[in-house]
Amino acid sequence: MDIAVAKRRSSFSGKFFAAAVLITICFVMFKQSLNSSSHNMFSYHEAGVTHVLVTGGAGYIGSHAALRLLKDSYRVTILDNLSRGNIGAVRVLQKLFPEPGRLQFIYADLGDAKAVNKIFSENAFDAVMHFAAVAYVGESTLEPLRYYHNITSNTLLVLEAMAAHNVKTLIYSSTCATYGEPEKMPITEETTQVPINPYGKAKKMAEDIILDFSKNSDMGVMILRYFNVIGSDPEGKLGEAPRPELREQGRISGACFDAARGIIPGLKVRGTDYETADGTCVRDYIDVTDLVDAHVKALAHAQPGKVGIYNVGTGKGSSVKEFVEACKKATGVDIKVEYLSRRPGDYAKVYSDPSKVRKELNWTAHYTLQESLQIAWRWQKSHLNGYGLSNAMG
Repeated sequence: MDIAVAKRRSSFSGKFFAAAVLITICFVMFKQSLNSSSHNMFSYHEAGVTHVLVTGGAGYIGSHAALRLLKDSYRVTILDNLSRGNIGAVRVLQKLFPEPGRLQFIYADLGDAKAVNKIFSENAFDAVMHFAAVAYVGESTLEPLRYYHNITSNTLLVLEAMAAHNVKTLIYSSTCATYGEPEKMPITEETTQVPINPYGKAKKMAEDIILDFSKNSDMGVMILRYFNVIGSDPEGKLGEAPRPELREQGRISGACFDAARGIIPGLKVRGTDYETADGTCVRDYIDVTDLVDAHVKALAHAQPGKVGIYNVGTGKGSSVKEFVEACKKATGVDIKVEYLSRRPGDYAKVYSDPSKVRKELNWTAHYTLQESLQIAWRWQKSHLNGYGLSNAMG
């Protein structure tokens, strides 16, 4: 009896194992078929569908741009090496838009010319939103060569790939840091560009390359010069989640929230002797949702052979001290503030004149500083561990 039972059990186990293997093989083949079908949808141009490559799409601004594009029925490819981006943001987007042909993520480095060319050869892009860049002023003064490689050289490679593969529209993520510290405020698009730190210099060099190329090209180019970006998705899908080792370099909003949550003992304000009303730097704080809206409008208005350059800001400057008070109000926490000496490469006062972007793209900022901070704080409170995921590819 025992031998017969053992044989039956063995036979059953064998059949079960074989069935499990067969099911697994079928599932893998089915998944590969779906992936292959989805990939093919990205590899050809489809009437009525605009396929946008979002470089740096796992980053803070890039992920919000990808979300907006997907909501507006664009086809999106995110390309990111995750050196500053967050795979958690990509996974949020993948869950929101799982349909084949809507969103794909490519892990690659824009500094790898062969990889970039291969990506362009295998995908039918209609436009590129180029966000990917290291973007900390203080860090750029310590590692200037890294910034010139990452910003200027990588932009050149993207532009070469676009030209080689006949991609006709570029929306370029630039910065008010290209202006340096102008004598007159507010800053217009005609303000002379005299950047004073490697970050601003690298961005201006990239702009110059784009502008020189555009003179003999039918590419439609939009250059958007950002001011200081804050906020998060008002629906709570995405937010700002810098990795721990970058917190010291990050945006003041992130530092304020870290202080409010007790992650750091307090806020460090660098520089109290600037020629401003209260001695601290004055900046133009633009909400990320408003900023992304400017990109979508720029994409819609891009024309072959034409170049548009726009300042994207609120037109109103707020001092660091005013910002901290607004953050205290938004969080309900009396944040401790430590005042330190100036940070290398910083400037006293920068805010925009957004009249050109308002007139030509019908764009205007809607969120106030207080509203942006309140929305961002809600996301921070509900995502105490950021996206709750490591940046590992697994």
